[in-house]
Amino acid sequence: MAKKQTKKERKSTPVRPQLGDEVEILSAGVVLHTPIVDTLESNYMPYAMSVIVSRALPEIDGFKPAHRKLLYTMYEMGLLKGARTKSANIVGSTMHLNPHGDAAIYDTMVRMGRGNESLLVPYVDSKGNFGKAYSRDMACAASRYTEAKLEPVCEELFRDIDKDTVDFVPNYDGSTTEPTLLPVTFPTILANNTLGIAVGMASNICSFNLAELCQATVALMKDENTDLSVPLPAPDFSGGGQILYDAAEMEKVYEQGRGSIKVRAVYRYEKEGNRIEVTQIPPTTTVEAIMDKIADLVKAGRIKEISDMRDETDLNGLKLTIDLKRGQDPDKLMQKLYRSTPMEDSFACNFNVLVGGQPRVMGVREILKEWVAFRTDCVRRRTYFELQGKQKRLHLLKGLEAILLDIDKAIRIVRETEEDAEVVPNLMIGFGIDETQAEYVAEIKLRHLNREYILKRTTEIEDLEREIARLQEVLESKSKMRRIIVDELNDVAKKYGQPRRSEIVYDYAEENEGEGEPAMASYPVTLFFTREGYFKKITPQSLRMSGEQKLKEGDEITQRIEAKNDDWLLFFTNQQQVYKCRAGDFEDTKASVMGDFVPSRLGFDEGETPLYLAVTSGYEGHMLFFFESGKCARVPMESYATKQNRKKLLKAYSAKEPLAALLYLPQESELAIRTSGSRLLLVGSAQIAEKATRDSQGVAVITLKRSQHITWVGPAEQLELTAPHRYRVRTLPAAGALIRGEDTAEQLTLG
Repeated sequence: MAKKQTKKERKSTPVRPQLGDEVEILSAGVVLHTPIVDTLESNYMPYAMSVIVSRALPEIDGFKPAHRKLLYTMYEMGLLKGARTKSANIVGSTMHLNPHGDAAIYDTMVRMGRGNESLLVPYVDSKGNFGKAYSRDMACAASRYTEAKLEPVCEELFRDIDKDTVDFVPNYDGSTTEPTLLPVTFPTILANNTLGIAVGMASNICSFNLAELCQATVALMKDENTDLSVPLPAPDFSGGGQILYDAAEMEKVYEQGRGSIKVRAVYRYEKEGNRIEVTQIPPTTTVEAIMDKIADLVKAGRIKEISDMRDETDLNGLKLTIDLKRGQDPDKLMQKLYRSTPMEDSFACNFNVLVGGQPRVMGVREILKEWVAFRTDCVRRRTYFELQGKQKRLHLLKGLEAILLDIDKAIRIVRETEEDAEVVPNLMIGFGIDETQAEYVAEIKLRHLNREYILKRTTEIEDLEREIARLQEVLESKSKMRRIIVDELNDVAKKYGQPRRSEIVYDYAEENEGEGEPAMASYPVTLFFTREGYFKKITPQSLRMSGEQKLKEGDEITQRIEAKNDDWLLFFTNQQQVYKCRAGDFEDTKASVMGDFVPSRLGFDEGETPLYLAVTSGYEGHMLFFFESGKCARVPMESYATKQNRKKLLKAYSAKEPLAALLYLPQESELAIRTSGSRLLLVGSAQIAEKATRDSQGVAVITLKRSQHITWVGPAEQLELTAPHRYRVRTLPAAGALIRGEDTAEQLTLG
């Protein structure tokens, strides 16, 4: 039976607050207990939706709100036809629509400028220093120093915007209105690259050649199942570069809106100066990033063909100059740089577009279909607007035609009407016209009340009737409306189309086949690895002429391995990681030097130290990991081979138990295991079950008593045992046998 609480105990027992309770907390006042889910829904979700819908993702017209507000402000300022004005003026005026600060607005304008070279189809005609998209350090000048206006192509963005083609909404303070979309006459959404990072989603759209894009849209309008790769073979980037064509990836981009497009730099070799000049780079990198990576590779000794490097970008455009050492092959060097630096990079496509306020990931085909639907609605609204205007005009002219029968009667009615308010009603009665027509007639100037003026006006009636009939046919016929869109697309392609900047390379796979890792000289070397983590690679000739090995005080050589210069080195560390490199990545050295400190050379993590060096040429054999508990994991060496030639692998072995020893066995052999209980077990490596995963805990090999552990593991052939059969067993796990006296001395020397 539970003990009944006393009154004092009940007072001291804390009471858990319920939802909606007010709780008084010391130094915090009264706090309302509210579920975190409610707080997220009321505070975080509106913010997330605002970023997604009103800031980060582009809409079907190809613009984010910041871009649209800026361009519309410049259009209203008359900068489509007029002269350039100071950028500061544009930024200030845009703040009527976009109250996010002048710096953000100016950055938006800079990126859209022709001088920045970010966009394939720039919208801002810039003057002054607008920076460069391909340079990380080349910043743009302040807005007070630069000037800008709209590019001629912007006429296609605002065509018929005053004819009710798109909706207008009030700005943030209700002082003016702005368009929700721009009535673009070509698919701007795919004409320029767009990057947007929202909350929980992002968008990354690559650019396509304007002429090819218009042709592809026309082809799609004629046949929804057309092969888009014919008129639109691949993207086209403002900075050029070579696109390595992958049919499967391109199909994913066109149909699903996701995929990866490989782009690499374009270069030319100047034989006279023995130098490489890089003139185009991928859109995902900068000149400085490439130079930093090359400098790191040179310092690490992985690239030895370069004598100097400099950025010679000027008014003529990008140019990265690389001076070569005498006798080096420029093409082979570039292939190495493609593999090791951002000179070859991938553009990760994620075509996430807002359609009707909803984010959707769509392929090129679906985006073009949505754009055609959007443009069809714009043309329909424009046609209806024009039809209404012409019908209103025709209605007025019909009234004017009525007074043509008796102008004198109209003058008499106006003259004889005593009150001004009765003029319109009297004209309506006198000629049988409605109020709107009568108002129009009554407002005609006295000088225009002559037969010639009226005849000129009424001659418009036949033209208006024909035009109204045509507009009505357009509204009733989908084919005629589509014909208008096709004609507009063809006009844009003809007027603003430019040749491709990015070359498409179809046969790159055959070019690079079999190259893999860069070729490395193969010759005999002797490798030395010390307990403190120092490494030496010495040729046989140098080794014969050398004296005693120089080591750090207190250090000793733990491994001496005969190998080839092009063999793979795998350094296993105390943090269950393995670092891979080639022996040739280290310089040939001598016994008189201390060698390379591996953690620094290979960039180990803080506190990480190497435990063991495995050397292999073809990843044959197995790695054996013995744990103090008596278990062993036998992992195929090929588990550490990677197609991408990664230099660092995680989870190289299990971290669940302390490691007692690790060995690399190129082929099966017999091993000797010694324990702290003075027992010895001889085991054939083939007896230990193979494990496919690198971080497997393995299987039990030797049974140990409490507080005992494995102290040494090595090849059994190193031991000179008087009766080795005593220590062998048929099944595992086994306890092993106590070490005999005649074997103890030998064993102690190996421990």
